[in-house]
Amino acid sequence: MLLRPGVDVVEADPWTWPTPIPIRVLAPFRAPPTPYAAGHRGVDLRATQGEAIVAPAPGVVTFAGPVAGRPVISIDHGGGVVSSMEPIEASVAVGDRVAQGAAIGTVGDGEHCEDCIHLGVRIDGEYVSPMLFLGGVPWAILLPLG
Repeated sequence: MLLRPGVDVVEADPWTWPTPIPIRVLAPFRAPPTPYAAGHRGVDLRATQGEAIVAPAPGVVTFAGPVAGRPVISIDHGGGVVSSMEPIEASVAVGDRVAQGAAIGTVGDGEHCEDCIHLGVRIDGEYVSPMLFLGGVPWAILLPLG
């Protein structure tokens, strides 16, 4: 699959959504026109403070701590792919190996958005849409009342 010019990524299993179902994307990825211009370098997913968050894919925790007063966690998934999420109060430490779907922390307090987490993905340092790895928003399942 071609993610951006010159970077091919081997097809892999889709990532796990880091937030519990139902999945709700509050703000989509908006690529900036230049590396330093305004944009939205990830997706905002509905989540409430204290809710458990899981690793979207296997990897190694490369950062767990505050950035500009917000708790952030980053996971290196190999092949130059790194995911970062905020605000996440980490239950893992730098150097920990995490499995896909393993608990990595809980939603913390942050200023990026209300009742959400921000998920960003970089390939070789450049931001790409996390939706390329998540496979799109899952279909809603309608259940009978009562």
